[in-house]
Amino acid sequence: MPALEALLAKFEAANTQPLGLSIDSVYCHANWAASLGGVSFPLLADFHPKGEVATAYGIYLDQAGLSDRATVIIDAGGTVRYAESVTPAGKRDMAELLAECEKVDAAYDGQLPAATAPAGLESDAVLYVRNNCAASGATLLARENLHLGDKLPVVNVSEDAAAMERLKAASGKEQAPCLAVGGKVILESADIIAHLVEKSVAL
Repeated sequence: MPALEALLAKFEAANTQPLGLSIDSVYCHANWAASLGGVSFPLLADFHPKGEVATAYGIYLDQAGLSDRATVIIDAGGTVRYAESVTPAGKRDMAELLAECEKVDAAYDGQLPAATAPAGLESDAVLYVRNNCAASGATLLARENLHLGDKLPVVNVSEDAAAMERLKAASGKEQAPCLAVGGKVILESADIIAHLVEKSVAL
């Protein structure tokens, strides 16, 4: 995944949207991605019913209870143009896969939807978090995975009484996590993460 992350701009130039898929939960994905230094393309949780999507593509390994380490390239019209397994223990060659994506892109003669670049995170955004809070932890993982460390300041209200007062002034509550942005606040972790993704990822 770090190799794919490093080539992400080239995949996007080939009109390719990388997606990762595994049977793990979204929580496993977030922690795993952070352990790799951040994964900013979507990771799909084929968690329940377990392996349903992998089964549809013929890459679910029933006896092992996991999905194969396989790559499937689908063109913009929805046709599978490339599929290869390297087995669960194998390693993909990202340069080769990029070349395959470039071939698929060059061969496609249909109309592509107009690409829309993400707007970028608002310059006044501040993320309020607290210690020992799973929801705060989830928003911090999203910040890390989306490579927003230098764009999204974090204030810990458990460690800074003045920050708690600023949070109460902004939101009228002592609830964290809280994303203060553009004169409004977003209080639910799922909504905060969705906002960060919307502003940061081209989908």
